[in-house]
Amino acid sequence: MNTAVEPNIHMLSWAITRAGYELSDFTSKFPKVLDWLEEKKKPTLKQLEDFSHRVHLPFGYLFLDTPPVEQLTFPFFRSGKSKTFNVSLNLYDTITLLQKRQDWLTDYLADNEFKPLGFVGKFEDNRNCESIVEDIRNTLNLGEEWAAQMKNWTEALDYLSKKIEEAGVIMVFNSVVENNNSRNIPVDECRGFVLVEQYAPFMFINAADGKAAQMFTIAHELAHIWIGKSAGFDMENLIPANDPVEILCDQIAAELLVPKASFLRLWKKKDDIPNLAKYFKISPIVLARRALDLKKISKQDFFNFYNSYIAEIRQRKSTASTGGNFYATQGKRLSVRFAAHVNQAVKEKQLLYRDAYKLTSLKGDTYQNFITKVL
Repeated sequence: MNTAVEPNIHMLSWAITRAGYELSDFTSKFPKVLDWLEEKKKPTLKQLEDFSHRVHLPFGYLFLDTPPVEQLTFPFFRSGKSKTFNVSLNLYDTITLLQKRQDWLTDYLADNEFKPLGFVGKFEDNRNCESIVEDIRNTLNLGEEWAAQMKNWTEALDYLSKKIEEAGVIMVFNSVVENNNSRNIPVDECRGFVLVEQYAPFMFINAADGKAAQMFTIAHELAHIWIGKSAGFDMENLIPANDPVEILCDQIAAELLVPKASFLRLWKKKDDIPNLAKYFKISPIVLARRALDLKKISKQDFFNFYNSYIAEIRQRKSTASTGGNFYATQGKRLSVRFAAHVNQAVKEKQLLYRDAYKLTSLKGDTYQNFITKVL
């Protein structure tokens, strides 16, 4: 049916700008939208639905009198800056999606008499770096040089992720909005963010980042959970924002991954950076940053190493192949722990299938196959 509808014209313009388009560029490619804006024609229901998908906006928003207030409930930091920054639509939609999943899971766990996680916000009033690191290690049952026992970065990352999820934290590895591979979240905008909550803290790790670099993001996010402060960050050049909590979380992450005593025992010269990085299963950049903090190399040495390493990584990515197992990828994007709770809620008839599909961004047979293959 081609029934004409009457959206709010001002909302159409706002939606285009919100999606990151220049109004003139958008209307030049889709002139029918210009006719709507100039009120020469009215869109059909189907046309307006297509428009809402193109600008990534719920259909009903186009009939509001004024745009909704869209504001993050936690700070998002840029390296070296004291003020937070506005995020892109893709990142905003990802944060909103995970907040909805967290809200559901928190209610589910509380309703089913799960206990709050004792480590969340445990050090809100105690900002001693060494004490926090010790408590994280004890909670996750990690030795000081645990990663040295792993074969490679991937094994170390998987091991650490398993320990964290077993403790009750939901870990999401993704680099796009839901499963839409055309809506990327660039690493230089967001390496990660953490939504701190007593029953179900959520971590987001940008899967487009290198596995060894993801280790530092995870450690940084763990620090936020123990301190009890949600935040997001880009960590450009591995430099924290000019904020006391960010600086502390950076110190905690460094000590957790590369203990000072271990580093000083093993360090001989700056040429050892790649080998020590392999030993601790972290990015050579993280190891170089640790060397800088402990005054073993100069700032100039660090930035020279950083720029050289980044150029090498970009070259590798340009020749890397794509592909992978769909369901394994979904397990990372969704979190196996989260999916298990959803599946249990469905089995116990506390959640309808249609709501499980919404929570997991999977539908019908795809959802069933995922549950069968991954859980």
